[in-house]
Amino acid sequence: MKKIMAVMSFLFFSALSYYSLTLFAEDTKIKVPGPVAGSVMSEEYAKQIGKLAYFWAWPMVNLHNRVTVLTKIPEPGLNGGAVPVAPPNYLSMLSDYITPDEKMVACPNQDVVYGFGIMTLDKGPVVIQVPEFKNRFWVYQLGDQRTDSFAKMGSTHKTRPGLYMIVGPDWKGKTPSGIRGVFHSPTNISYFIPRVFMNDTGEDRMAIQQIISQINMYPLSKYNGRATRKHWATIPSFPVTTAPGEEEVKWVQPLAFFDALPHVMAEVQPRPGEEALYANILSVLEAAKKNEKIRKALDQAAVEADRDLVAPLFQFSNFGIPVANNWNTIRNGANFGTDYLTRTAVAKSNIFVNLEQETKYFYADRDSTSQRLNGTANYTMTFAKGELPPVKGFWSVTLYNKHHFFFPNRINRYSLGTKNKDLVYNSDGSLTLYIQQSPPDEAIVNNWLPAPADDFSLYIRAYEPTIKILSGQWKPPKIVKAGSLAKAE
Repeated sequence: MKKIMAVMSFLFFSALSYYSLTLFAEDTKIKVPGPVAGSVMSEEYAKQIGKLAYFWAWPMVNLHNRVTVLTKIPEPGLNGGAVPVAPPNYLSMLSDYITPDEKMVACPNQDVVYGFGIMTLDKGPVVIQVPEFKNRFWVYQLGDQRTDSFAKMGSTHKTRPGLYMIVGPDWKGKTPSGIRGVFHSPTNISYFIPRVFMNDTGEDRMAIQQIISQINMYPLSKYNGRATRKHWATIPSFPVTTAPGEEEVKWVQPLAFFDALPHVMAEVQPRPGEEALYANILSVLEAAKKNEKIRKALDQAAVEADRDLVAPLFQFSNFGIPVANNWNTIRNGANFGTDYLTRTAVAKSNIFVNLEQETKYFYADRDSTSQRLNGTANYTMTFAKGELPPVKGFWSVTLYNKHHFFFPNRINRYSLGTKNKDLVYNSDGSLTLYIQQSPPDEAIVNNWLPAPADDFSLYIRAYEPTIKILSGQWKPPKIVKAGSLAKAE
């Protein structure tokens, strides 16, 4: 509760600060003066602006630091044999579901075959390839450094196959012959994440290879007018290049934050209405260059903001819109704008979400009685007949451990949903999922989601949701505690 109160207190301060910093004259020709260079400022003032800056810029620093790591990758491959990584402006792609070894991005899923590529568009445009997916669900996420999507590509949007070009905010070149369309990123640092649905069968694993071999991204300088092919199952594996551990790689280090922030603010230009915010943050950064006490105040602000403001937002129950049965959702995924609270919360807890019309997300940390989900109990989730998530794409329920990663288990099962063709329905047509440590009866073991011994969360994805979901008519089911756990096998 103290952490939640700290967040609320911070938001109140932020609202007042933002209001005071963004008053503009009605006549836009009148220049509104900003902070005066060389003004004396207190350490406490610097600290408060520092907290605001830390919270606001956390997602952008996150992306900036990922570029620093990926620049060291020699070619597209797999980090630790598990995670697709590539140097900037290139793509790396999996050929199967991602495994529990992945720790670079929280909340992965085993519904799709993933790819990942970072773009540095100040180095030049890139080309991305869209094959013919036919009836298979797919979505290409193109996001900027703010983690907002800047393009709509996928089966949801009826994107046509072909070659497309991604350019940065300052690009003024000529579109080469053979390029079907051009998408403009508002920031030079951007990312490309292809997601292609795959059924959990051997037949579909084979069938998808022909399609994903035609997915690629590379610099425009490598473009020859024709699509390329890449056999992703044969790409090299690199030693782990990030610190190992059970949690997501700590992409934002508080004590290094204010070293990176000036670079990030140069990379990401202010949106209309953010000019005063930039001016005031930059005035404090300038003061910190000349005053060691101000710099120490900023470092302390980063430590406190990370602990008291950002860290609590890792818990799904601490942000978003409550819907029903202790589930939360968001309504502006990858379209955050100036919703700094949701943007940072999502970046902390499950970065790289899709636009809402592409994927609707529901999160739960607590059961129907508001108790924390924990493997010392057994739970059930029952979808009434006709009440499975109404989608045009697919749906899934994924279980994450307390670090928002897969819980390794003996049957290698981390989610259930459309991809599972052997789910067992009840006699009345309803579907019950069993969430617990030990397996249920053999007759219903196909509906079992193995749980860890401690805290965990549940996560529903509805890909290409219908209006029933988007309007809020459909509600996720209750997570019902079935009783104390018997001794695990």
